[in-house]
Amino acid sequence: MSLPTPEDKNFSLLDAACLCMAATDPLEKVALTQHFAARYRAGTLKVPASAPDPEPIRPPGRPPQLVLVHPRDLVRRGFGSPEGRAAFIHAIAHIEINAIDLAWDAVYRFRGLPASFHADWVSCADDESRHFMLLRERLLAHGHDYADFPAHNGLWEMCEKTAHDGLARMGLVPRVLEARGLDVTPAMITKLRSLGDETTADVLEVILREEVAHVAAGSRWYRWYCERAGVEPRTRFKELLHEYAHGYLRGPFNVEARLLAGFDEDELADLVEQAG
Repeated sequence: MSLPTPEDKNFSLLDAACLCMAATDPLEKVALTQHFAARYRAGTLKVPASAPDPEPIRPPGRPPQLVLVHPRDLVRRGFGSPEGRAAFIHAIAHIEINAIDLAWDAVYRFRGLPASFHADWVSCADDESRHFMLLRERLLAHGHDYADFPAHNGLWEMCEKTAHDGLARMGLVPRVLEARGLDVTPAMITKLRSLGDETTADVLEVILREEVAHVAAGSRWYRWYCERAGVEPRTRFKELLHEYAHGYLRGPFNVEARLLAGFDEDELADLVEQAG
């Protein structure tokens, strides 16, 4: 697919999303994301009134030296060594790069939606780009850079599985995979502080606080899709977990953060039951 350039007269928000996803250099991906997010907020990037159907989903741009492996093949390193700390920070940075592309793919792929849908996911992409840069700074402080360690592709694989269905995408990517970060990050912060790495812990505090709003956007648009389709959200969420997310659901859950992110108490009780 040949990509239009920002100088083209009809360059749109959908084109901007494609350029951001295609960028292989993470610093270029971040720069493009922040530039186009600013243009969108300024009103100079629009969603066209009519557009061709979205292209089939494909892998987003990644540095050629990045090695992607199955999650079970990732070497587990403890936080205690400098190398282990760097590998941990790298894993979180990789999640943030994926999250940039996940947000842009939502902007690009799902059509005929209210303007507030695009506003939410452009804002999320912008936030995730800042998160990546905060983590890259910590990686550099540990003597490494992004793509120095292998990573897995689980987040993008779920994106591919839900490319045909906005309801499933909103239900599963923000509310299952990204929401997992709400559950596990507090313990990571505690561990980092116990090791004296206050700076990385502070970065994760920022990310945790802002990820609540991202998961909340997923909850909001998941319920919007359910209302439009005339389906009951709790029942459909349980079905989606069974259809797509077997093995992804693990407790314990950060109940306070998930309530702030749009889950209700009955949903959380269901999650606890399903996670066993």
